[in-house]
Amino acid sequence: MTQYQLHPHLACDTIGVTDLDLCQLLLMNDQTYPWLIMVPKRAGMRELHDLLPGDQQTLMTEVTKVSRAMQRLFKADKMNVAALGNMVPQLHVHVIARYESDPAWPGPIWGVVESRPHSPATLAKATQVIKAALS
Repeated sequence: MTQYQLHPHLACDTIGVTDLDLCQLLLMNDQTYPWLIMVPKRAGMRELHDLLPGDQQTLMTEVTKVSRAMQRLFKADKMNVAALGNMVPQLHVHVIARYESDPAWPGPIWGVVESRPHSPATLAKATQVIKAALS
C-alpha cells in the first residue's frame, strides 16, 4: 500500500496550517482571498467517491468546521467550497471566503487577478489566526 504524499503542485502553492483527523489543512499562498485547501491524508484519492464512507463523513464534518471558522474569522459574504481537481488530480477541497467587493465577484476566482503571495509576516499571522479559530 502506498503512503499519502502531498501532490508537488499543492506543496509549491500552499503552506501547512495544521492536520485535522482526516485532512491536511493548507493555506493557499495568495493573499487576495482567504483560501484554504483541505487534502484527505489517503493515498491514491482522486474523487470524493473514492473515499471510504466513514472518510466521506469525516471530510464533510471537517469541511463544515473549517467553513464556519473561516466565515466567522473573515466575516465572509459567501463561502465557496469546491473539489475540482482539473489541474491537480489529488483529491483536495478548496474553502474560500468570498466578498461582494472581491475582484472576481460573483464569478470564480481562478485567473481573474494575478496571485499575490503572502509576506512572511502575513503568512505567520494568517496561519496563527486560522489555527486559533479551529481550536
